[in-house]
Amino acid sequence: MGFGDKISNAAEDAKGKAKEKIGDATDNENLENEGRADQASATAKKVGENVKDAADNAKDGAKDLFNK
Repeated sequence: MGFGDKISNAAEDAKGKAKEKIGDATDNENLENEGRADQASATAKKVGENVKDAADNAKDGAKDLFNK
């Protein structure tokens, strides 16, 4: 996962948490739901990047095994 992607995902998650809290404090269900959606999106992106990283690591490990 690139550093820029990590920052972007963390920012989206933080934005979602803020929206959810503000929505809760103001009894604005739409804003709360937007916040939850932003957090879910950020989490999905993090999971996708983690899977990609794991696949890259496995590929690199396999190369190392065969190059010995």
